[in-house]
Amino acid sequence: MTAEERRNLQAFSDYVKKILDPTYILSYMNPWLGEDEMQYIQAEKNNKGPMEAASLFLKYLLQHQEEGWFRGFLDALSNAGYSGLYEAIANWNFQKIEKLEEYRALLKRLQPAFKDRINPTCILPEMSDCIISQEYEEIMQICFNKGMMAGAEKMAECLLRSDKENWPKTLKLALENENNSFSELWMVEEDAKDVEAEDLEEDDMGTSSVHIVYQEGPQWENLSQNSCTPAEVSRTKLCSQLKPRNYQLELALPAMKGKNTIICAPTGCGKTFVSLLICEHHLKTFPQGQKGKVVFFANHVPVYEQQKSVFSEYFERLGYSVAGIAGATVENVPVKHIVENNDIIVLTPQILVNNLKDGTIPSLSVFTLMIFDECHNTCKQHPYNKIMFYYLDQKLGGSSDPLPQVIGMTASVGVGDAKNTDEAVDYICKLCASLDASVIATVKENLEELQEIVYTPQKISRRVESRTTNGFKCIISQLMRETESLAKGVFEELENLSQIQNREFGTQKYEQWIVEVHKACRTLQLPDKDEESRICKALYLYTSHLRKYNDALIISEHAQMKDALDYLNNFFNDVRAAGFDETEQDLTRRFEGKVQELEKVSMDPSNENPKLKDLYLILQEEYHVNPETKTILFVKTRALVDAIKKWIEENSKLSFLKPGILTGRGKTSQTTGMTLPAQKCVLDAFRSNGDHNILIATSVADEGIDIAQCNLVILYEYVGNVIKMIQTRGRGRAKGSKCLLLTSNADVIEKENINMYKEKMMNESILRLQTCDEAKFKQKLLCIQIGEKFIRDSQQNFKPKLDKQNKKLLCGKCKALACYTSDIRMLKDSHYTVVGETFKKCFVTRPHPRPKSCGDFDKIGKIFCARQDCSHDWGIRAKVNAFEIPLIKIQSFVVEDTVTGKQMCPSKWKDFNFEKIPFNPEELSE
Repeated sequence: MTAEERRNLQAFSDYVKKILDPTYILSYMNPWLGEDEMQYIQAEKNNKGPMEAASLFLKYLLQHQEEGWFRGFLDALSNAGYSGLYEAIANWNFQKIEKLEEYRALLKRLQPAFKDRINPTCILPEMSDCIISQEYEEIMQICFNKGMMAGAEKMAECLLRSDKENWPKTLKLALENENNSFSELWMVEEDAKDVEAEDLEEDDMGTSSVHIVYQEGPQWENLSQNSCTPAEVSRTKLCSQLKPRNYQLELALPAMKGKNTIICAPTGCGKTFVSLLICEHHLKTFPQGQKGKVVFFANHVPVYEQQKSVFSEYFERLGYSVAGIAGATVENVPVKHIVENNDIIVLTPQILVNNLKDGTIPSLSVFTLMIFDECHNTCKQHPYNKIMFYYLDQKLGGSSDPLPQVIGMTASVGVGDAKNTDEAVDYICKLCASLDASVIATVKENLEELQEIVYTPQKISRRVESRTTNGFKCIISQLMRETESLAKGVFEELENLSQIQNREFGTQKYEQWIVEVHKACRTLQLPDKDEESRICKALYLYTSHLRKYNDALIISEHAQMKDALDYLNNFFNDVRAAGFDETEQDLTRRFEGKVQELEKVSMDPSNENPKLKDLYLILQEEYHVNPETKTILFVKTRALVDAIKKWIEENSKLSFLKPGILTGRGKTSQTTGMTLPAQKCVLDAFRSNGDHNILIATSVADEGIDIAQCNLVILYEYVGNVIKMIQTRGRGRAKGSKCLLLTSNADVIEKENINMYKEKMMNESILRLQTCDEAKFKQKLLCIQIGEKFIRDSQQNFKPKLDKQNKKLLCGKCKALACYTSDIRMLKDSHYTVVGETFKKCFVTRPHPRPKSCGDFDKIGKIFCARQDCSHDWGIRAKVNAFEIPLIKIQSFVVEDTVTGKQMCPSKWKDFNFEKIPFNPEELSE
């Protein structure tokens, strides 16, 4: 089993625990589980149930180091009948299982009726493919021994764990065939919508009284004065009518009057509910024969998933159609059809930008209301701002077509780089101009009510000491000095490749120096091209190793030395498995010569990190005072997330902690990030009361994602701007909660103090703008909009001349010739391949470590530079329709002008202004 497979199984373990009864597969796991372990698992099931047994089973499995157990586990799942779980783990794709969650929730709510109305012996024969064969036999046995109600209870338990994607529909058909009255309650897909619409007609809806039907986590409790809990919500019956809180009506009022509004209110106050109020009022105020159309923008996919669910559950019961499109699904969805045929559309913003650009959506006039979540992002080239460019071009261009109303929501509008209130006012005015918002809505008249509901946590900054001596840093620093010396031996002018001076090992400044040198050496040109290739490749390797050493020093500074050593060991294992030329062999030997010393230093108890000691004391104290404490621990990097989690799990005195991790989905040079299902699984576990009581997160948890109430937020060497400060602090929603900044750096504390000053300045600026004459304020915004449009138009009118001159693409590592631009072909406006037999000799193909379908093509392989001493990653091999072709990434290459010899390194295809020739499959057949 690979390290990645092990990590994936840990990440998706919550899904496995919910589905697997390990006692059904124990007989297939004899080669890997001992007799004692099997007895413990069986006892765990008998005493605590299958979920706890599955947790113990996974713990035993993940401890094994023997080859073959992972394949054996998959075979056991297949043999026992867990076909859905087998497929999900084999492909690391739990979407089918995820889709069953709503039916599990429905069955849990309807379990008493299920027990009363179901005769398992009548419907089990039709349901045999939906449960494990052993479960089938157990249900029948219980029916004969204990009666039908006990059998129905067992059957419900089995269905709640079923991994078969068709079990909800199969159950529906079986019930209908038996004319069972439970079928009226069991709603599957379109049936649910029809019945719920009928139920809605019985209720008299007013614009100020709202049905709330769905929201996870304690934030639900803040939505209204008499909120329903999730357990009280039924898919066929609505909660009783709910009355919004006064402060929520205050926030919604300007928007309900039709004004473009920015709603600025703290995290946890129910801004999503306010958007539902506004949206419902907007749709209901249209005259008969006219219809509104709302688009809600969510900046991140996890937020999109969350808000789409909320809007769907709420508005479909009112008879409105709701649809959503995110980046992952857009390739398979006709966007124009979705927009035209639904009342409310939830989108990630880039989708609308793309469809406005290609004319699929003719203009923003198709919408009557646009809602921007986390609207402070409406700046520069962010997709939010690009959408508003279309809006403002239409407004200022004299078009007679109607414009949609615009609503923005945020916890903080921010102040940018403002140093005083006047500059802060200008910054906020620019945001208002970008959103064409003449009103900033905050809570003023009902502030006491807001403060009762939303607790602002106590903010504490705590300075801790760093290690007084650091043997690990001394050894790594010596290796770095040696590596720098080797690089200078290859190229004496190394220092001239960057303007950064006085760099220090183990700092962000040193990382910036590496990036600049890396970039400069890629375009280094010498008269002797062979010498140029040798030097560039060597500098590439030296700087890559320096970067890893620098990363390790940062990890050791904030976590354990052994975590930093593990990080380096993993890196050098990867190096040995790749090209491993003479330079890499020499660098590896130098590292190996220090491993024993590094291990000795890392295992020395006297080298324990004082920061971790302080963190340990904080956690011990907080959980001793309140064992029900829930914590979010923010750190800067994914590597630190893993290191802190490992430290907690290895510390026996912190065994009361059950850590979960939450990181971003984006790929970095080191890791591929968490998948969306994995993120959702972790968040669900943290929201529930059992599985996780501490969440270790990077900035992905800052913004938008609905995280349950927690009473302790720890910022571990983590600080950002004023918006980030307000958002991270806002995660601590419970009364009596704390927000604690833990750092050894006085500059970090000073930066946080500056953020607190900027927050005060922001609030003063908003108050000043709220007292302005609205007509004068609108005129000021118009002046800003006209000025910004002039600058934008000037930039658009300047179009760089298309360069039709043929160019060389050289390997970014060894400078070997890869192809010419005349051989490059463009697919789908965003992918690029190379035609001709010559290019095929320049690369080698290896199996893709994570093959998968990506909408318009399938990833089947990776392509690398064919030079054995290079093996630089050039891109992927993909199956597009019936063709298998290479798809190259421009950042892997250096572009050289064939006439002047000048070289450049475009980071994106759009930055490379060459003549783009469309792909023609006939060229391949030729």
